[in-house]
Amino acid sequence: MADIILGATPGVHRPRNVDWKRAAALLYGDWGTSKAYVIGLAFVAAAFSSLPIILAVCALTGLVGINYAEICKYFPDGGGVYSAARSQGRLLAVVGALLLVADLTVTAALSGWSALSYFNIPLFKQYIVFSTAGVLLVMGWINWFGPKHSGSLAVILSVPTVLVVIVLIGLSAPHLTTQHLERPHESFARLWVQFVGVILALSGVEAIANLTGVMKLDHGSTMDQPRVGREASKAIWPVAVEVVLGTALLGWAMLSMNPTHIVQVGDTAHTVREALSLRSEDMLRFIGEYFGTLSVGPGFGHFFGWIVGIVFFLLLLSAANTAIVAMIGLLYMVARDREMPAQFTVLNRHGVPIIPLIIAIGLPVVVLVSTASFTALAGLYAIGVVGAIAVNIGSCCFNRALPVKLHDRILFGVTFTILCLVEITLAHTKPDALFFVVCVGGGLAVRAYTQKRIGMTTVTVHRQVAAMVTPEWPTTMQPRLGEGQKIMVAARGVTPVLAFALDEAVLRKATLYVLYVKEIAVYYTGGPTERGRPKWQDDPEANAIMSLMRKLGAERDVCVLPVYAVSEDTATTILDLSATLGVDFLVIGASQRTAMAKLLRGSVATNVAQQLPDSIQLLIFG
Repeated sequence: MADIILGATPGVHRPRNVDWKRAAALLYGDWGTSKAYVIGLAFVAAAFSSLPIILAVCALTGLVGINYAEICKYFPDGGGVYSAARSQGRLLAVVGALLLVADLTVTAALSGWSALSYFNIPLFKQYIVFSTAGVLLVMGWINWFGPKHSGSLAVILSVPTVLVVIVLIGLSAPHLTTQHLERPHESFARLWVQFVGVILALSGVEAIANLTGVMKLDHGSTMDQPRVGREASKAIWPVAVEVVLGTALLGWAMLSMNPTHIVQVGDTAHTVREALSLRSEDMLRFIGEYFGTLSVGPGFGHFFGWIVGIVFFLLLLSAANTAIVAMIGLLYMVARDREMPAQFTVLNRHGVPIIPLIIAIGLPVVVLVSTASFTALAGLYAIGVVGAIAVNIGSCCFNRALPVKLHDRILFGVTFTILCLVEITLAHTKPDALFFVVCVGGGLAVRAYTQKRIGMTTVTVHRQVAAMVTPEWPTTMQPRLGEGQKIMVAARGVTPVLAFALDEAVLRKATLYVLYVKEIAVYYTGGPTERGRPKWQDDPEANAIMSLMRKLGAERDVCVLPVYAVSEDTATTILDLSATLGVDFLVIGASQRTAMAKLLRGSVATNVAQQLPDSIQLLIFG
């Protein structure tokens, strides 16, 4: 008797169902937020002489986008920093992952803070540190239930955000002027330090690189020889152009305000120069109020300011949640590679890794409370993301086994050099940021302890990606599986639905597939892991079900085949397996989820019933 285990053979592939439009929306959920605080922080750094800094940040953003559009061509199965660096060495991969953890930590805290600033509720702003910490804790509670599509809000908000940006540019365009621009008086060295201090919101490209493993293939490519370069480019280029041009134009709009003009900030009158410093944390909202008032009138300016505030409030909250989900997935993936303790892979009943969830919420809260300043918090950001991107691009540049074209290798080398200079500058000029990333780098000590406990030797292994939604077909079983009908039962525990399915198999003289889906509600798509294929024998609950059903099947002369899958979407996996195996009947139990879990993730039985092919009969037991 044979087992069917998903993710076992080179011919097996995960579904590629993410098109370039959804990938672009997810990228915009991070990159699109850069306008929300880059412009304000640039003004704090250099006031009306900050235009060169803003343009330099835009140029770096575009350069990173160009690099990642090329990287995605060479990593069709996931090209994030952890995957790219692993080909050069496991230790380097862990360093890159920890740098990304540092970036995601600050992203969650900074996005939460900025979201509440844009919402502009006095009580929240008065106690903004504790309010932001409270918001992050609420997100942690929601993620305890493992929401099915954590990035959906970013996708939904991408269109209204673009529309708001277009209206902002349209309102300010007639008033753009160079009259109030000031020439930088600082030396080049000082300008460079100011520039590296406002590099924010670059980590979205890491998400796109990871998504290549589930991105739709380019026309003409196959699952065995996948190519996603064109799809990835279509996702990256429109977002990069919008972010670069939008940030530059809105930065110019900010610097076109008359610095001596009197405006109200709260109940107090201030000059525009003073107001820009006071409103640096919600600069786009202030720009909307200012130019809305100039173009239409005070009433419209106030109304449009609220529209800008609400849209960016929701987008920034979504960015914070996406960072939390990404950190959970990254820590889980590293633990599955046995680079972190096995306890990191322990899941709650909703399929969420418990310790990574605690870390993903706890780290941002600790950093938030420790800094208690938006500017100080922003100062911690760049050292993590620039380091992670540098590791990724450098790994691609110096990996001789990767078939990189000469012009791409030169591009990677130039970008890597620039990012290294930025990283060195940050380490030299921002001791708090250096201390922070060193503390996060304490994860290397955890890794060393883990390696010692398992007695593992560090070896770099190249392996074809094995996916999760099509089973391994043992050739010796094919003749037998062609006889009679096929029944699949999806079980969560030893429940009466198993006995019902066995009775049906006896009655119909059918082969019985016993499917157990271990639900992992985390976001990780960055290429193959080193731990090997999942086995039901290593899963206590699955082991109990499979062993019992095999024994009962042998007693009643029923061919019982265990089918084991690890998936973030139970319903989709059940549907894929039912169609792939060509079963005649699918038996599932009634939903056992709580009301909150159903609200956040839906009902498996309902999702399966809505999408099951007509050729398969569905039996819901209980």
